[in-house]
Amino acid sequence: MLEKPELPDDSIIHCLREAFGIPIHQIDFLPLGADSDSAVYRAVTADGVPYFVKLRSGNFDENAVTVPRLLGDRGLRSIIPPLSARTGRLWAEMNPFRVILYPYVEGQNGYRVRLTDSQWAELGSTLRQVHAVIVPPALAGTIRREGFSPRWRQSLRAHLERVEREAYGDPAAAELAAFLKLKRGVILELVERAERHAAALRARPPAFVLCHSDVHAGNVLIDGNDNLYIVDWDQPIFAPKERDLMVPGGAQGFIGHMPEEEEVLFFRGYGPVEIDLVALAYYRFERILEDIALYCDDLLLSDAGGADRFQALRYVLSNFLAGGTVEMAYRAE
Repeated sequence: MLEKPELPDDSIIHCLREAFGIPIHQIDFLPLGADSDSAVYRAVTADGVPYFVKLRSGNFDENAVTVPRLLGDRGLRSIIPPLSARTGRLWAEMNPFRVILYPYVEGQNGYRVRLTDSQWAELGSTLRQVHAVIVPPALAGTIRREGFSPRWRQSLRAHLERVEREAYGDPAAAELAAFLKLKRGVILELVERAERHAAALRARPPAFVLCHSDVHAGNVLIDGNDNLYIVDWDQPIFAPKERDLMVPGGAQGFIGHMPEEEEVLFFRGYGPVEIDLVALAYYRFERILEDIALYCDDLLLSDAGGADRFQALRYVLSNFLAGGTVEMAYRAE
């Protein structure tokens, strides 16, 4: 979220003090991320100890906090686990938000800083550890499982039909509608390819492992000591490992390396593995369609969002640039 929510800072500070028992003195809004349901802040105590605060509205999957806590407890250094509230839960309630508190890690994400060769390998080795984690049955039963659902493909088809018959006064919505009309044929081909791969995977589903499911440059953080962290565990899922392995070489926003270099360095850390090329292609296509469908929801079905609206539009358009996600999805085939 780029624009600060209409929520008094004092209310957030009071919640943090009461719910977590930490004497927060000041908070500062951080205009980060593309998720319109999340707002983040840097909080500081009177003696200068910093914390990272995340406010989450809308649907809240408790596994967004229980999974990284599990991984942190299992010793995965590259995971930042959330802190417990006084109730023992990993969040606090402040209607309409859930408030989640983390230790603050000062750093920059992969959009802004070039991952070194060793950091790419560390990203690979960390995801290998995530994929190998045995999740306790009680928790495993609450984590969603991949179903190769047509949800986003159906949603995007509906948006393509919508822009043919509706007019939009909002500039971002109007520009998106014009772009969807221009790229209609290309988008429908992406939908068809994802559907074909989904059918093949439903017919012979690969083994499922625990996946982050949203590893991209914005969710990889490098601190001042060159330590790497994987953040934003809002969508953990049991799925084929290719759900995460689509990232290296997939034009996910990392700077400084060619796609082939990303793959070589990543798998140097991940280790030997047999890649299911159908699953890899499916996830690269499906990720594009999901992102576009979600941004269409934000821009075509609502006038909310302020500055986030044109950022959402830029994200949609960037998929189709030379060397972008669309090109890399076709290359996966």
